[in-house]
This record gives sequence, C-alpha cells and structure tokens, in this order.
Amino acid sequence: MQLSSFLQRFNEPETLKMAKLGRELRAKGIDVIDLSLGEPDFDTPRHIKEAAVKAIQDNWSHYSPVPGFLDLREAVCTKLKRDNDLDYKPENIVVSTGAKQSLANAMLALVDEGEEVIIPTPYWVTYSELVKIARGKVVEIKSTPQQGFKINAAQLEAAITPKSKLFLFSSPCNPSGAVYSRKELASLVEVFKKHPGILILSDEIYEYINYVGKHESIAQFEEIKERVIIVNGLSKGFAMTGWRLGYIAATPEIAKACEKVQGQFTSGTNSITQKAAVVALTTDLRPSMQMTEEFARRRKKVLEIVKAIPGITCPEPEGAFYIFPDVSAYYGKSNGETTISNAADISMYLLNTAHVSSVMGDAFGEPKCVRFSFANSMEKIEEGWKRIKEALAKLK
Repeated sequence: MQLSSFLQRFNEPETLKMAKLGRELRAKGIDVIDLSLGEPDFDTPRHIKEAAVKAIQDNWSHYSPVPGFLDLREAVCTKLKRDNDLDYKPENIVVSTGAKQSLANAMLALVDEGEEVIIPTPYWVTYSELVKIARGKVVEIKSTPQQGFKINAAQLEAAITPKSKLFLFSSPCNPSGAVYSRKELASLVEVFKKHPGILILSDEIYEYINYVGKHESIAQFEEIKERVIIVNGLSKGFAMTGWRLGYIAATPEIAKACEKVQGQFTSGTNSITQKAAVVALTTDLRPSMQMTEEFARRRKKVLEIVKAIPGITCPEPEGAFYIFPDVSAYYGKSNGETTISNAADISMYLLNTAHVSSVMGDAFGEPKCVRFSFANSMEKIEEGWKRIKEALAKLK
C-alpha cells in the first residue's frame, strides 16, 4: 500500500512515543513509573463534573457551533478580563478540541509554504511538526540554561528575515518551565514593533501553574495586541486533559480563518465539555490554585533530589510541572552493556534499566537535556528518582 507523502513531513510526538513504550512494559508486568507525560494526576474538580452531568441531563447532546457555544465564548472573554485584564468579544474566540487543535488551526490558517516560523528553544514537541505540516520553515533561536531558557531582544532581532511570518512560544514553557516577566516581554515587543508583518502565537496553557508571581501575557501590549493569537485551554490548570477543550483569542479575521479550518476537520467541540467549561472558567479557582500549591511542593522535592545527583545540572523551573536538566555529562559513559551517546540513549536506558519514563531533549530542540515531569504523586516521584540515581551511578 502506498501511503501519502504527507506522513513524511512530520514525526510522531516523542512524548506519546515514550508513554506508549511505558504502557508496553507495564503490559508485561513491569512496574514503570511515568515521568514523561504532561498530565496532572488530579481528578477534575467536583463542581465542573457536576456541570457536565447537568448538561447531559439537560440534553446538550447535539452538534455545537464550530467556534463554540456563545455562552462559552463569553466565559472565555470574562476569564481573559478577570485574569489578564484583556478585552475581547465572542467574535475573537474560537473553541477547539484541545489547545493542540487551536495551535494547528492557527498554523494552517496563517503560514504558507516557505514562510518562516521563529521558535525559541526548548519548545513543545508539536510546534516544529505543525510548521512542517503547514510547509513552513522552522527557525530556532537557541536559549541556554544560563539565560533561564529565555531569549533576549538581540537574539530575536537576529533571527528575523524578510520571510519571517510567525513567532511561536510558550510562557510558562513546556519543557523548561521558563516564565517571561513583563519586562522581558516588553523588550521583545520593541523588536516586534519594528517588524509589523510578524504575528505572535502565544501558548499560555500553563498560565495557572506559575511559581514566581502573576502570569504576564504578551497580548497586554496594545501596540501589538492585534498581531497576537493567545492559545489556552483547560487541560493543565483544571485537570481536564481528557475533556479536550482549548481556545484562541485573536482578531475577528484570524478567528474566522481558524473557524474555517476547523469546520473541515472536526466542526464544533464536544457539547458537554463546553457546558462544563463555562463553569470552570467563571467560578471557583481554588481547586486550580491548590493543585499549583501541590506542584510547588513536588518541584521543591525534585530539585533537592536532582541537585544531589552528580553530573546533572538543572535550572529551577518557574512554571509548568517539568524539570529539564542537562544530562550531557553522561554522554560517552557505559554500564558495560549500554553506552550513552545522546539524550535518547539516556531516556531509553532509564526506561529499560530503572523502569522510569522520560522524554529526550532532542524532541524539544535541546539535545543535551531530558524532560522529567513531576505531575505524579510524591511517592512515585521519590521512588522514580531513587531508581534514576541508582541507574546513573552504574554509568562509568
């Protein structure tokens, strides 16, 4: 059978690949600790689940409008005003089946073949692959742990060419946990002001999981707000990964373009999820804040453990629920059976030897690092890192 050449343009997400390998080992009876997937280990808050039950009982079981129910789009606007002091109207909002679809809609609606998309490293694995699907060109800006995995204005300016169409980043960042301050964003905005043809796709899905203060959106700068597409959703901050709901806030022109794309792929998002999302976005945020408090405790514990492991250097994440340590000190070492040449080797070695899953940094544009999640119980985290420490100690 001859499959489409489209499949050759992009790769399978390494995050999902590692999760699949972990499941295969579990199916053989092996106790695998999952530190690979970015999924809160909490249940969806009760008041949100009750809203979904009510929606079922009220027979919200029919097709929904492609951009989302009006009351949900109004709820998104309420949230953006309450949390970010940003003014949007329902016509600016498109609701999708997860923030990943929101990103895909925007990429397909905005990027033409050969146009350049600037992405700071490290970045979420899907960013570069969406650019390839749209036949665009990825332009990476390398950041370093010494920079806190954040780029500066000079780096941004140097990356811009006449073909630059889009700047794509996340804050808080997956995988590094980097969080851009208002001052840091303002310096990037000064560059964007000089290049009015560049759009900014701002992934803010980890907004509530922030350990250093108030979330700052780049859309707050009026000079460039019309060029910003905010992407957000409910998966991380509300423990609603399986519910699949994301959204964008953008100009009406861009929103309509994304609606047109979505209309041919999935049409409207799950109706029950939408009704639950109205409640999630407009009522009690305390469960979300309590989750973040627990993530903060886990972050502290993981950093204590990692700092005691020889050969690992790790910037302190300011948001999200990952650490992204540099493990390159182990390259070239061996336990007598396995020799470590790169981050992929480290991840596979830890999976097969310590039975702990992680994700190699190459997938995020940073080949010296490996991503480990702390969205798991404290018990599992401590046991997982005990195994990792023992496995790494065997490499000489």
